[in-house]
Amino acid sequence: MTDVRTTRWTRADLDRLADDPATTAPPIGDAPTRVLADRDVWDLWPVQEEDGSPTVLNGRELWMTLSAPASGHPELRHDMARLWLLARTGDNWTDLGPVFPDGASPGSREWSGCAVRRPDGTVSVFYTATGTRGEARPTFHQRVMEARPALITTDGTVRLSPEAEHRVVLRSDGHAYLPADEVDGGPGRIKAFRDPAWFRDPADGSEYLLVAASVPWGDRFMGAVALARWTDGAWRLLAPLVVAEGVNHEIERPHVVVHDSRYYLFFCTSRQAFHPPGAPTGLYGFVADALTGPYEPLNGSGLVLRNPPAQPDQAYAWWVLDDLRVVGFTNYLRGDGADPRHLPAAEARASFGGTAAPVLRLGLHGSTTHLTP
Repeated sequence: MTDVRTTRWTRADLDRLADDPATTAPPIGDAPTRVLADRDVWDLWPVQEEDGSPTVLNGRELWMTLSAPASGHPELRHDMARLWLLARTGDNWTDLGPVFPDGASPGSREWSGCAVRRPDGTVSVFYTATGTRGEARPTFHQRVMEARPALITTDGTVRLSPEAEHRVVLRSDGHAYLPADEVDGGPGRIKAFRDPAWFRDPADGSEYLLVAASVPWGDRFMGAVALARWTDGAWRLLAPLVVAEGVNHEIERPHVVVHDSRYYLFFCTSRQAFHPPGAPTGLYGFVADALTGPYEPLNGSGLVLRNPPAQPDQAYAWWVLDDLRVVGFTNYLRGDGADPRHLPAAEARASFGGTAAPVLRLGLHGSTTHLTP
């Protein structure tokens, strides 16, 4: 069994958080051009090679995103989310259609994950199946799935084969990690077992999945980064890498980047997920000498990147690439500090970006970080 040295993210860490231009994103200003004209996109990630670099075909990077029709209250998009395939050249995006055919997933919608191109010509698509196909109203049962469609490149086109088995590869165990199976709930109000991110450890070649999870520590559930290792033909859950001990109940999209032989663990979380409140929506991170820890918070507090105070919800769901580009999506462009989840539909829709945010770039120096031009 791999020995994980769990790190506790505590109030003492967050007390070190300070306003700093080096960790503050510039204001976005006007909403960027939409990736898809009639669909919202959020939670973007590259189809990656096994070394972590983005897959490039015909001079274009392959990407996936969550997507839903661009109508109604933006927060309802989570109840209609589908995985979508894109090609990227610089700031230009090409629509390659849904990743899976209608009805392929066992869930009522598809939530975030990752994708890895395999040597046999398939793509391992790890994602979160949420709810149950055909349910009368959305529920929140979450499990980690894998499908391995063939990557087809003919006549200059790129697509994924519609014939692929969808298998549950990982569930919360109900003990170390709480079951994410609520019937009622919504963003920020449910337990988590989602957002799988694949990683091959260069130290020993082993495959791992990082998963956003909830643990039963203390009086209320807490956000955590779960770790699973591919062992003897199955994914085996290990102890958590990081637990937000009493400070945050919803860590999202954890992933690891190796830089200068150190392991950088990143995740995002929103200002509404902190208790007590006070920390900003942002990208947070930790660093260790081994995948299994122990980790120390970057910049003392864990904060790597925050939205500017005048636009506290301007972007979210950041993903750090192997070359330290940081990709997120444009969220709510408003400066009044109102919780967007509680705004009337028309008002929320008017300020919602629903598209890729301007790309940022990160500098890493041991346990300190900064945004670079």
